[in-house]
Amino acid sequence: MNYTYCGANNCPTSTAEISNTTTPASGVSETLRYTLMGIYTASGVIGVLLIAIFLDQIDLSEEKKEQTDEPTIWNSLLGTLQQLKDIRQWLLIPLTMFSGFQQGFLSSDYTKAYVTCTLGIHFVGYVMICFGATNSISSMVFGKLSQYTGRIALFMFAAAISVSCIIALQLWSPNPNQLAVFFIFPALWSISDAICQTLLNAFYGVLFDDHKEAAFANYRLWESLGFVIAFAYSNFLCISVKLYVVLSILLIGMILYLVLEYLEYRKQKMSAQETNVVNMTENTTVQNAIG
Repeated sequence: MNYTYCGANNCPTSTAEISNTTTPASGVSETLRYTLMGIYTASGVIGVLLIAIFLDQIDLSEEKKEQTDEPTIWNSLLGTLQQLKDIRQWLLIPLTMFSGFQQGFLSSDYTKAYVTCTLGIHFVGYVMICFGATNSISSMVFGKLSQYTGRIALFMFAAAISVSCIIALQLWSPNPNQLAVFFIFPALWSISDAICQTLLNAFYGVLFDDHKEAAFANYRLWESLGFVIAFAYSNFLCISVKLYVVLSILLIGMILYLVLEYLEYRKQKMSAQETNVVNMTENTTVQNAIG
């Protein structure tokens, strides 16, 4: 078997030359295809029914009495756009987009150029299960751990994992004899994704406490845009180029994130100094009055 065009060497022009790729999508039996579609549809319907039946109903009657003007779609859209006036939102956009780029690369390019090209399409599901399971566990673990380590340390740890994976994927020549390695990469990348997802959500909530709805709308907008772009150029660029793109977005995102953390630190420090000055002034006034 020839695996020359697998991995970072995989390009759209070389796809036709891959002789060991497993059965294409057109070769999947109609029975299997409709079975999978039926399972996905049933899962979605069951999910909606479970929410509708078992989720506690929220009584909005009192809130409606207090709010004379109900928010409309246009008001929400306007609030989302107005959020872009905040420089802090711009500083977070690249890191937010990186989360989408990372997921897009793993689910589209890694599964095609590394897993399918070397092991076969039947291993894609197992690899993504590994990613999803590790992601869920990591979200809980690092969500708790952030209380002791802080955001910056975990973000740097996530960035180090992603950079290491990108460099390794550039250098690695996938081979079916290295079965464990195919699962190690999605497991490691899921840890990085879990940290970014968990801490970015929390950071958005803390940073934009007064405009949470608009802030989280922007979060989903830019993350989804990164995901869409990663899929849009999937059939036009080589894997090595895509890895450089993801790495560039990550480095830019981390630099701007650290700038934002520094600005927030200075802001809190100045606020604390102003509070101390006010307290000292009040104490002096009280002492003079008593004297």
